[in-house]
Amino acid sequence: MSAATAAVLREMRWWDIEPVLELEHALFPDDAWSPGMFWSELAHARGPGATRRYVVAEEPVTGHIVGYAGLAALGDLADVQTIAVSSDHWGSGLGSELLTDLLKHATAFECATVLLEVRVDNLRAQKLYERFGFEPIGFRRGYYQPGNVDALVMRLTMQEHAPETGTE
Repeated sequence: MSAATAAVLREMRWWDIEPVLELEHALFPDDAWSPGMFWSELAHARGPGATRRYVVAEEPVTGHIVGYAGLAALGDLADVQTIAVSSDHWGSGLGSELLTDLLKHATAFECATVLLEVRVDNLRAQKLYERFGFEPIGFRRGYYQPGNVDALVMRLTMQEHAPETGTE
């Protein structure tokens, strides 16, 4: 059994912000999110008008956060805001589990399209997104600061929302 299969996914809560920030800074030292960014996102993640889904992957024995992910929804469009997996869990399938959770919630939010930005130099993440059916649609020049790294914009059209004609 891999480390990822032992991780439990659950809704991110305010008390997870500090450990998530530790992982965020370890993985994205140049362009890590601030505490305020996570607080702002979590403020929209609960209640009847929720437009966000944030999830953490927690090791049940140690309680350590080994991954996290977030999705924002507006109308029929969702955007993967963040997804991260501790380097000692890379290749274990945890990234797929996190993305699966986000896409399940995009469906619950009734989103027809999911967008995301990924660093052009992050081939591991790009391959993950491609396996899920995301396709490149463009670039955002200098998106990641302060390193001035371009982002590849990718899109997934959710099949569950394709019109069923029944005429085939």
